[in-house]
Amino acid sequence: MFGKRIKLFKLVGFQVSVDISWIIIAVLIAWSLSTGFFPFRYKNFSNQTYWMMGIVGALGLFLSIVVHEFSHSLVARLYGIPMKGITLFIFGGVAEMRDEPPSPKAEFMMAVAGPLSSIAIAIVFYGIYRAGAIFSEPILGVVRYLAWINGILAAFNLAPAFPLDGGRMLRSILWGIQGNLRKATRISASIGSGFGILLVVFGIFSILMGNFIGGMWWFLIGMFVQGAAKASYQQVAVRKALEGEPLERFMKSDPVTVSPSVSVRDLVEDYVYKLHFKMFPVVENGNRLVGCVTTRQIKEIPRTEWAAKKVGDLAEKCGEDNTISAQTDAVKALSAMHRTGNSRLMVVEKDHLVGVIALKDMLEFLSLKMDLED
Repeated sequence: MFGKRIKLFKLVGFQVSVDISWIIIAVLIAWSLSTGFFPFRYKNFSNQTYWMMGIVGALGLFLSIVVHEFSHSLVARLYGIPMKGITLFIFGGVAEMRDEPPSPKAEFMMAVAGPLSSIAIAIVFYGIYRAGAIFSEPILGVVRYLAWINGILAAFNLAPAFPLDGGRMLRSILWGIQGNLRKATRISASIGSGFGILLVVFGIFSILMGNFIGGMWWFLIGMFVQGAAKASYQQVAVRKALEGEPLERFMKSDPVTVSPSVSVRDLVEDYVYKLHFKMFPVVENGNRLVGCVTTRQIKEIPRTEWAAKKVGDLAEKCGEDNTISAQTDAVKALSAMHRTGNSRLMVVEKDHLVGVIALKDMLEFLSLKMDLED
């Protein structure tokens, strides 16, 4: 979902980051508030005042979304759900979970926490606005905007369209009734996909009616919701298909290995070009693992040095990015591949290589299992 992220601060142990896309949208929001929304609603202020109102309004929206996602994360922590942190991106924010909720109740409580926090923020700001005789009109204008935008944020997120909060609440209810997370996700994600298509149609209609900017936003949000709904179901389907599957089912117990004494030239000619692998375990004294060598490392060595350089000179040390325990299940292996970008992992026990697991083999098994069980 995300591109380059910028880490901002930690909030009660949760890392808060922003995607580059959010910076762009934050500038656009401040600009639209300063030159459109506030001048339309409040007359005879200076341009400087409008810009101050726009910047403060954008910052208030930023903090409101952080609180919204922070509430999700706090409830998730209460139910033992590991969280990566909170990231803001072009369409809002997301509290990043490492795993699915352990129960329908945990899912419901975590999902409802976000809209409730937005409603609470809206009420607080509206109360300040109503009792705000001591504040100037520009301040009250910003406060009123924040009350309104948080109400809109809560209402939109309560739509029963997965992966919005309302869709997660619907999934938790269906999960509790049916006892099947995958089926509940399929139904709620289908509704989410339909909701996304509806937003796309509304966006196109708005563009045709002359509201180009607003229409484009609804179109893009609709495309995002539809895509996120489909991706969310696929993610759950994959996790459920691989959950509990032992690595032995996919592992090659007799992998091709390379000695540290082999030259880089021989590695390329006799291994890479013949077997087409991007990673080879480096072993010595039988099956004692000393590291691995990848085509990425080979590319960094000038071709003129291939004959003199040995595999042992550039072997990458073993670590959590390229190895996995034989006791780990397939879901965690797939997550490790996704996190590191490695398509092959070495399976180790202590310091001995027992096999290699490849993404290609896992995906072939996954395709067969999902085809048989659908």
